[in-house]
Amino acid sequence: MTIDGYRTTRATCVLAPNPSPLTLDGTNTWIIAEPSSASVVVVDPGPLDDGHLRRVLKAAVADERRVAMILLTHGHPDHSAGAGRFAELTGAPVRAADPAHRLGEEGLADEDVITAAGCELRAVATPGHSADSVSLLLPADGALFTGDTVLGRGTTVIAADGDLADYLRTLDQLRDLIGQLDVGLLLPGHGPVLTDAAGTLDYYIAHRAQRLDQIRAALATGAQTAAEIVAIVYADVDRSVWRAAEWSVQAQLDYLARP
Repeated sequence: MTIDGYRTTRATCVLAPNPSPLTLDGTNTWIIAEPSSASVVVVDPGPLDDGHLRRVLKAAVADERRVAMILLTHGHPDHSAGAGRFAELTGAPVRAADPAHRLGEEGLADEDVITAAGCELRAVATPGHSADSVSLLLPADGALFTGDTVLGRGTTVIAADGDLADYLRTLDQLRDLIGQLDVGLLLPGHGPVLTDAAGTLDYYIAHRAQRLDQIRAALATGAQTAAEIVAIVYADVDRSVWRAAEWSVQAQLDYLARP
């Protein structure tokens, strides 16, 4: 299932042509605007694929709109590599948590409120998958853009620049936020839209606890390296994702080794 063209009242998805075991159907590039607005915000332009970027541009500037701003949920290339080229095409600044990915004077930090394209977006720092991960709340649609913090299918990996302790705190924080603000939709960076935000976060939290128990059990059998643990814990998972699973397992080993 892909969600190219998926819409809420204020958000539209354009799917990048970069499917893989880790990116699922591809990267979801989101275009956000109040229906009557003369401008839009683009979240995660995606990979450096000129065809994709021009499709995003065509969708974004329909009805003579302009791109006011580009936001990055994090700096991994499947989300950010096209940002510089898209900025060239539109003249829009790029805001990101990591200064290395910004084009312009403004960053993207926890509790920042972005008012553009007739909408209000609120930044929520959600480190864990990566150190610079940010989610974006669109209160008017009861929606949260989650980047890779929560995926539309399966669960995310803890990347080499991520941290499990941060991720566990992030999941708890998002679960509380969803309950407090009545967020119903999760709009992920990959995979389909999730319509049960609370249930999804409950599943993610339970899944992480289960994985930690499985790793403790694998260690008890004598497994020592991340690769040895993956062969036990992920035995029923497609081997194409085992290398990425090693990142998550190593993050969990580091977490368990802390005092």
